[in-house]
Amino acid sequence: MQELDRVQIHFDSNNLWILNIALAVVMFGVALGISVADFKALIKTPKVVLIGLFSQFVLLPLLTYGFIVLVNPQPSIALGMMMVAACPGGNISNFMTHLAGGNTALSVSLTAFSTFIAIIMTPFNFEFYGNLYQPTAALLQDVSLHPFDMVQIVLLILGIPLICGMFVRNKFPKTAIRLAHWLKPFSIIVFVGIVIIALMNNLDVFSEYIHHVLVLGISHNILAFLLGFLIARAFKLSYENQKTLTIETGIQNSGIGLLLIFTFFNGLGGMAIMAAFWGIWHIVSGLLLSYFWSSKLVIKAQTV
Repeated sequence: MQELDRVQIHFDSNNLWILNIALAVVMFGVALGISVADFKALIKTPKVVLIGLFSQFVLLPLLTYGFIVLVNPQPSIALGMMMVAACPGGNISNFMTHLAGGNTALSVSLTAFSTFIAIIMTPFNFEFYGNLYQPTAALLQDVSLHPFDMVQIVLLILGIPLICGMFVRNKFPKTAIRLAHWLKPFSIIVFVGIVIIALMNNLDVFSEYIHHVLVLGISHNILAFLLGFLIARAFKLSYENQKTLTIETGIQNSGIGLLLIFTFFNGLGGMAIMAAFWGIWHIVSGLLLSYFWSSKLVIKAQTV
C-alpha cells in the first residue's frame, strides 16, 4: 500500500459534530429558498434542470473515473476524487452564479434538487466507481463500507434539513426569507472555519503531502467546469444557463465529502487531503470564473 494510503488526518470528534450541524444548517438554509412554485416551474420546463442533474450525477462521476484511469493516482487520492465527484453541488454556487450573471433561480433549483437526489446517488456513485476501479476496490474492502450506512448519514444531513426548510418556507414565507438571509453566510463561515481547524491541526501532514493532490485537484476542478459548459452548449442552452451549469458542475459540496471521509474512513490521508483541498480551491476557482464573467457583463454594458 502506498504511503498516503496509510496516513490518517486527525479530526476531533467535537469538531465533527460541529461540522454535522453546520452542514445541516446549510441545507436548511438552501431549502428556505425553495417554494412550491419552484417545483411547478420544474414540471413545466424540466429540460434545463434535468440536463444539470445529468451533468452532475452521471457525467461528472464518469469523467472522474476516466481521469483516474488515465493518471493512475494513489488509491486513497482516487477515492477522494470519486467522493468529491459523487457529492451534490455546493450552495455557494448560488452566489457565484449571481455574480457571473447566470440564472440564479436555476442555480438554487439545481442545488436543491441535486441535494435531494444525492441521498441515493452520492452513495451509489461512490460505491459503483470505487468498486469498479481495482486499486480503490481493495481499500473499500478493508473499510467494509455498507452503502446503507452512508445513505443514513446523507439522509440525516441532507434530506431532513431540506424537508424542514421547505416546510418553514411554505408555512412561514416571511420568516423563512429572514432566516435564509442570516443562516447561509453564518453556516458557510462555520464550515470554512472547521476546514481551517482541520488544516491547522494536521499542518505537518498537509504540508508534506499537499503536492500529491495539488495538480490533480486543480485539473479535476477545471475538467468539471469544462464538462458543465460543454454539456450546456451541446444542448444549445442560453448563455446565461451555460454559465449556471458550468458553475453548478464545478462547485461540489466537499463538506459532505469530508464528513463521510471522517465518519467512515477515519480521515484516510489521500481522501481527506483531496476533499479539503477541493473545498478551498473550488471557492477560489469559482470566484475567479464568476469575476471573469461579471467583468464581461460590465464591459458589455459600457459599450451599449
